[in-house]
Amino acid sequence: MKIYCSGIGGIGLSAYASLQNAAGHEILGSDRSDSELLNDLRSQGITVNLNQDGSNISEDIDLFVYSEAIPKDALERMAATKFDIPQKSYANALGDLSKDSFVIAVCGTHGKSSTVAMASKVLTECGIDPTVVVGTKLKEFDGKNWRHGDSNIFLLEACEYRRSFHNLSPDIILMTNVDGDHFDAFSDIDEYREAFNIFLKSLPEDGIVITHMEDLQCKKLVEGIDRKIIDADAYPLIDLSTPGRHMQENGQLVLALSDHLSINTTEYTSSLSGYSGCWRRMEQKGLINGSIPVIDDYGHHPKEVKATLDALKGSYPDNRIVCVFQPHTHERTLHFYDEFISSFKNADIVLLSSVYEARKDIERDVVDINDFASDICKTSNTICEVVGDLDSAYEHLNKDFLKEGDVLLCLGAGTITNLASRLVKERS
Repeated sequence: MKIYCSGIGGIGLSAYASLQNAAGHEILGSDRSDSELLNDLRSQGITVNLNQDGSNISEDIDLFVYSEAIPKDALERMAATKFDIPQKSYANALGDLSKDSFVIAVCGTHGKSSTVAMASKVLTECGIDPTVVVGTKLKEFDGKNWRHGDSNIFLLEACEYRRSFHNLSPDIILMTNVDGDHFDAFSDIDEYREAFNIFLKSLPEDGIVITHMEDLQCKKLVEGIDRKIIDADAYPLIDLSTPGRHMQENGQLVLALSDHLSINTTEYTSSLSGYSGCWRRMEQKGLINGSIPVIDDYGHHPKEVKATLDALKGSYPDNRIVCVFQPHTHERTLHFYDEFISSFKNADIVLLSSVYEARKDIERDVVDINDFASDICKTSNTICEVVGDLDSAYEHLNKDFLKEGDVLLCLGAGTITNLASRLVKERS
């Protein structure tokens, strides 16, 4: 087939494109800006355009796959309609790609990527040989976010946004938590959790759910599911090569999965204990001035912010922690406002950048960033300053601001990762 991927630079769609390319299909696609992921796709022989005006769409394309970020009136989607090319969302296409496999799906509000990363390490090193799609880049896969395996097992990240995971056909589900998020797509927490309920019920009769039964919301969800439930909390919190209790809790899910798959206990425990993190999950990018660690993390929900800062304080108890936080969407910041302003207690200084407007076209309300900073100061009992855009944040972090013994955390799901990379490149 000739498959065109619109928004091919997305963390999910890029993995789909790579797998289809590895399977022998002709893949081409587009995105709005260049990135390391696009360079990796090009290195695989995939044609990538930075032009999305529709001129790259031709009638010989067999399938048009688009990311959730591509709206119905996008020029490329309109061109595909003109040529009567079948169109599928990334979630629908991933469902088709994996439906004939034995699917192990990891879902939840937080921890999906890290849990898939841990599971992929263990399964691969213990001889299971899975195909993998993950929402991050793994050092075990040479920096890639996918793996083509020769077994029938397909391990993947199941995202709840716009109910994307309803396109999948899971055989085993690992559920990390159901705290709630994406309230631009869900009217309230009940609707959010009902989406998970429907996903759990999509399991076959012999399907398995692995979750934390000490988490009351997870327990409540699975109690109404007529499927076998495995309690991850029956497994120990083992030491990993990356910090944080939240990471250990993700590890419990992987221990339970490995046990269920009858992997040797010593082998899977040894493999998991060697897990040292992945791209943008408490990733140390390098050092500033040869001594100040720069940590890059994707956390953008208040519980993720708190968990990351807790873990960092545990690793650096005597250091000053400077956190540059880029809020991700006005909607999320306003919805979780009270939780956000109390989540920075383990930061000594918070530098608040402008909001990353990932969904500017649909957002109605705007955060007052100065009030937000003031409320963080009062509620988290820390220093919080507004620094503007990322260029201004870069200038703010001058040689006199950061001191020897500091730890710098760049936190958020948007472009703040570029700040971490720039600081390490230009001030190391």
